[in-house]
Amino acid sequence: MIRLADIIEEFRPALEARYSAQLLPGHLKALDAIQRCRTEESGTASVHCHDCEIQDTFSLSCGHRFCPQCQHAAGELWIERQRSKLLPCDYFLITITLPKQLRPLVYDHQQVAYDQLIKLTWETLSQFGLSDKKLKGKLGAMIVLHTHSRALSFHPHVHVVIPAGAIDTHIKVWRPKKGKFLFDEKNLAKVFRGKWFQMMKEQGWKVKATLPKEWIVDCRRVGNGDKALTYLGRYLYRGVIREKDILACENGKVTFQYTKNDGTIKTRKLEGVDFLRLLLRHVLPKGFRRSRDYGFLHGNNKRIIHLLHLIFKICIPQPKKRSSLRCKHCGGKVTVAVKPNHKKHKPPSPQTLLNMGMPMQ
Repeated sequence: MIRLADIIEEFRPALEARYSAQLLPGHLKALDAIQRCRTEESGTASVHCHDCEIQDTFSLSCGHRFCPQCQHAAGELWIERQRSKLLPCDYFLITITLPKQLRPLVYDHQQVAYDQLIKLTWETLSQFGLSDKKLKGKLGAMIVLHTHSRALSFHPHVHVVIPAGAIDTHIKVWRPKKGKFLFDEKNLAKVFRGKWFQMMKEQGWKVKATLPKEWIVDCRRVGNGDKALTYLGRYLYRGVIREKDILACENGKVTFQYTKNDGTIKTRKLEGVDFLRLLLRHVLPKGFRRSRDYGFLHGNNKRIIHLLHLIFKICIPQPKKRSSLRCKHCGGKVTVAVKPNHKKHKPPSPQTLLNMGMPMQ
């Protein structure tokens, strides 16, 4: 398997020489993190067993969300947390995509544009939930931002996993909506488009390109929602590209594969510098939360979730117990000593070390 760190090491000097004026601090930080990931430069952790007296040492991971090696545990925890909120009803997956003519504008104003893309999506759906004749209540939604297409081109859009029902907290009634359709896609697109234009006006943003009158919104039923959550969680926390999808790095070019929507596998070949530049376009602004819960699924609405559990007569799911730190040789108790080398590298907790794949039993 070809390591992304090796590709960065080979083509980073040329990347910085060609795009020095366009590389942001966050881009450089991401490159630094991946290059030192699971090397001595990142630091080490020593595991000492008190029973068999064996001591193991391994290098720390970088923990950067752009790194393809470090986010598996975070993805599984996200899926587990969202599964605990699942209700016994139908779910829909809604995708809202911005027109390609807006992509340069969005990239130039990432912090605000990404934030507004998520918030305006929720405002649109919330409005539809209140005005719908069958729902007439408060919706809940899990919204995830994606910035790339399957071929890794810049393609900002959001996915929404939403239960087909609404809660009226005043009279404590759950109103489900049956059938293949939750909301009309064209109407959703029109309302979202109007809200986006209003936001652009308030921000003083303008585009010279002619924007399409019809925007793309896809709304489809996805059963009980579990598969949609699993897909989004693993897609969300695996980095921009999986290292197993990098097929070759030779003659100054990188070849990678991706799966199209119809399931066919395609390949794409780029100059090494252009490949890194393509990946870096998807590094999110510092501290930006790309996954957010809204409505009755928001973390502050635990009382409503509890009310829904009572309405549906379901038991409140208990979180899974995490494995304790044990010696891989004898199963005895261990002590972990972390020695980070990088100044800004925060030492991980023992449980984080376990989630990262520490060589424990």
